[in-house]
Amino acid sequence: MNRRQLLQGAAGAVALWNSPLLRAQNLRKLTDKISVLEAGAANVLLCSTEEGSVIVDSGPPNSALACVSVAGCDAAPVRNRTLFNTHYHLDQTGNNEEFRASGGKIVAQQRTKQWMSADVWLPDQDRYEKARPEAARPTETFLTKGSLKSGTEQIDYGYMPMAHTSGDLYVHFKTANVLAVGDVASPLHDPALDYMTGAWIGGRVDGMDILLALANDQTRIVPAYGPVMTKAELKAERDMMEELRARLFKQVREGDGPKDMLEGGVLKGLPRTWKDPEKFLYDAAKGLWAHHDKLDNNVV
Repeated sequence: MNRRQLLQGAAGAVALWNSPLLRAQNLRKLTDKISVLEAGAANVLLCSTEEGSVIVDSGPPNSALACVSVAGCDAAPVRNRTLFNTHYHLDQTGNNEEFRASGGKIVAQQRTKQWMSADVWLPDQDRYEKARPEAARPTETFLTKGSLKSGTEQIDYGYMPMAHTSGDLYVHFKTANVLAVGDVASPLHDPALDYMTGAWIGGRVDGMDILLALANDQTRIVPAYGPVMTKAELKAERDMMEELRARLFKQVREGDGPKDMLEGGVLKGLPRTWKDPEKFLYDAAKGLWAHHDKLDNNVV
């Protein structure tokens, strides 16, 4: 990098962090290079280095991030620009077109691109979600793991099979000790299990185990929604989901549906409240039956 490019990169970082759009939003600075922006209730992680910008998730459609990502990048046209999609849902990919139009690349797990490229049935809404346009789809995909470096920041990313969707990824900013985990952790919303893609409660527990192995007590863990978490908070959610998995296995073996499970008290005594417990249990039961071979010998 020559002196001119370095100065342009620094200008881009200043533009990104000093944007009035950012100041108008709920922005939390985690390090001198990394901040979390709440864009339409969803979290978007922003990292700016002397070599480029790295963003995790683009936010819901028409959120301020579309302007922020383009404005921040336009200030330094020679900089590298990378957007990670943690999964295919619209709240995490809603401004992909704007980012790609600014010249950036979009990285996702292979199955995320597959789901974005096809019409998807939404059973709770009784309709199909149309495939995303080509301009919104990832430009680069991977299967298991990958890495890149931006300035002095080492960034690793990897796959968490069937945790929240069938294409979840984490993005680990190793130098800064910040871990973006998408909707695999859910401190604010009811944990979502997109069973139509193959996600299930066992995959969610396995995904959180992957994340816990990457984290230490100082790691800042950024979910798709809600506050930044500690490793201890992630471990508590993981243990709750494991307890719930054991309870649901028993209920499914007995042939209970979501209403029976709820009335039977399957959620009682757990350290969280539920906004729509019957929907969560419906999705969890659907996912369990898709993985019935992982129950026990009493299930055929």
